Amino acid sequence: MNSLSLSTSMTGAEVCSFVSGSHIQIRKDIFGAELHKSSLNRINVAWSRHLRQSSYRSRRKFSVLAKTKKGQKHDYPWPDDVDPNLKSGHLSYLSPFKPLAEKPKLVTLDFEKPLIELEKKITDVRKMANETGLDFSDQIILLERKYQEALKDLYTHLTPIQRLNIARHPNRPTFLDHVLNITEKWVELHGDRAGYDDPAIVTGIGSIDGKTYMFIGHQKGRNTKENINRNFGMPTPHGYRKALRMMRYADHHGFPIITFIDTPGAFADLKSEELGQGEAIAHNLRDMFGLKVPIVTVVIGEGGSGGALAIGCANKLFMLENAVFYVASPEACAAILWKTSQAAPKAAEKLKITATELCKLKIADGIIPEPLGGAHTDPTWTSQQIKVAVTRAMKELTEMDTDTLLGHRHLKFRQLGGFQEGGYVEPELKRNMKKKDVNISEIAANLEAELEEIKKSVLKAKETSPLPVFSDEDVQLVKQDVDKETTNAFIAMGLQEKLQALKMDLSKAPSDQDLGPTLKDRVDRLAQEFKINLSSSESFDGLKQKLKTLSEINMLQEHKRKGEMLKKAINDKLQNKAKEKMKILSKARDLVAKGEELDDDTLKKVDQAKEDIMEMLKSADFEVLGVNRKITSSAPPILLEKVRIANEVIFTEIEKLVERTGLRGKLDELRLEIDKGPSKDKHKMESLITEIREGVRESLDANELEKMVKSSVGLQSPDAVGASVDQK
Repeated sequence: MNSLSLSTSMTGAEVCSFVSGSHIQIRKDIFGAELHKSSLNRINVAWSRHLRQSSYRSRRKFSVLAKTKKGQKHDYPWPDDVDPNLKSGHLSYLSPFKPLAEKPKLVTLDFEKPLIELEKKITDVRKMANETGLDFSDQIILLERKYQEALKDLYTHLTPIQRLNIARHPNRPTFLDHVLNITEKWVELHGDRAGYDDPAIVTGIGSIDGKTYMFIGHQKGRNTKENINRNFGMPTPHGYRKALRMMRYADHHGFPIITFIDTPGAFADLKSEELGQGEAIAHNLRDMFGLKVPIVTVVIGEGGSGGALAIGCANKLFMLENAVFYVASPEACAAILWKTSQAAPKAAEKLKITATELCKLKIADGIIPEPLGGAHTDPTWTSQQIKVAVTRAMKELTEMDTDTLLGHRHLKFRQLGGFQEGGYVEPELKRNMKKKDVNISEIAANLEAELEEIKKSVLKAKETSPLPVFSDEDVQLVKQDVDKETTNAFIAMGLQEKLQALKMDLSKAPSDQDLGPTLKDRVDRLAQEFKINLSSSESFDGLKQKLKTLSEINMLQEHKRKGEMLKKAINDKLQNKAKEKMKILSKARDLVAKGEELDDDTLKKVDQAKEDIMEMLKSADFEVLGVNRKITSSAPPILLEKVRIANEVIFTEIEKLVERTGLRGKLDELRLEIDKGPSKDKHKMESLITEIREGVRESLDANELEKMVKSSVGLQSPDAVGASVDQK
């Protein structure tokens, strides 16, 4: 505590009484009357009351004793040595934003690691040149050129998630960094006039090229301490109310408004909600559309949802090249849609959050370039680019009158999104909630045409397309992808701890022995729980499809393996015995390929060779399930064309027969039954199919049809006609 004492010696003085409960004692002498009149204005009223009640006189000196609490010395807001001749620049003593005492630490993003390796090589070569005194200038120039090419290639092909990481870079210049770089004069304004000053939103007045502007922006910290103080750039309702107060102030005085967006979103804690976070944002949105001064917004980092839009309803919105603007962060979107934040890269692509995509959607009005490597590599240059874009936009907007300016701002937001202009709409729209009548006959005709197209495409695919072939590398990639998504699914289901514990126990079990009953039961229960969660949730459709694909691949590989084993076994046992028979079949196939007809003797030899091969297979303990007759892509084009023409003739005649015999109704009934899906009556379907087949066989003259086919393509085998009829 400090003491202050004032005293004087006089005779015949009037002395006042001691003021109880205070640290100040006042005694009056000959100057008592003057003291009583002049000093009471500066002394507490309570002291004055005590002075008036003084009733005794004494010869004592006048003295004042005061005790004051020692305060902490600050250089903010007022320093000891204020320069009275300051005419430009910002009043730094009115702002706690000071230059950092230490240089920010170098932060390397994951995708920048190849560049760091090149930088290290350049540094090593320079160090070697300094130590040895040799000339490595050519090597250094080559490495620097390679580094610049790699840097340019990397930063011109950034993915959305990579741009998001750059926007969140710890060393990225903040709102105040840009303001101090582009303004000639700047003074920060504080408070929401309700007892609070939110440090996450900074407001102030500054001048650019001699013109005054109101600056409002989100302020992040440059280190951990500042980030905690600035709440990581997430404003509370006090911050938005402070911004609104400054907007109204600027509107009243005619100052154009420049806002800077750099926030992950409004602070969503319980206290902020109690204080009306949503109401504060809504007031800003409403009032910004009525401000009569130009508003320009620049997104310098990340713009998150309504927390960014609360100061972003502007006539012009610009974005730095690596800035992002989103309604929900990619991590939050991925957690909602795919149950894991690891899908953030996929969500970032779908959300269209980059400056390029938002310009295509007409949300952003322009892109402000950044230096290669991001704005943090050259903040001053980036700030000057912002200054150029803002001043150009302000020059355009200040030429508009008030009505045009307000209409321009309204139209910018009204034209966002997609809509379709139609005809006249009734003021009161009447809706018919009754289900629309379905034209069954029209749908059946369309389904019939589609079914025929599908049949043709399937037949063509069977004739020309071989079975899919999967390489070992493809299968391995699918397995890795499935393993990764399965692990993510376990995490999303909350089964990760059980899985890890089970893996630990399995690793301890002997590899040369079967699993114990307890361990096996745990494996079965975990697998069953995973299957139930997988089948009951719609969030794992991608994993289900990949598991199905993997199962089909495994089945095809198993069939291929068994086929190769069977082929090898057949070759080992029957290669010598069936050699002559295979020659007969090969010769006949070559004649057919040339378009020649087989005589009766050759046909008998072919049939006998087939029977002999089947007997050989049976004698070698092979079970013959049947003979597959098919025309492959190796058949001659002439033969394929003949088969196509024959099928067309047969199909046309059967269609005429269906119309003539009245089988169309049964076909329509069969189609309707098929369309019922799982609720279809299988017994009724089989009955209808049997009736249709019998009706076709009874009404179809096979001999007449055979003559028609022969006349069109010269086909001689009646078996082919019968087979086609059965198929139809």
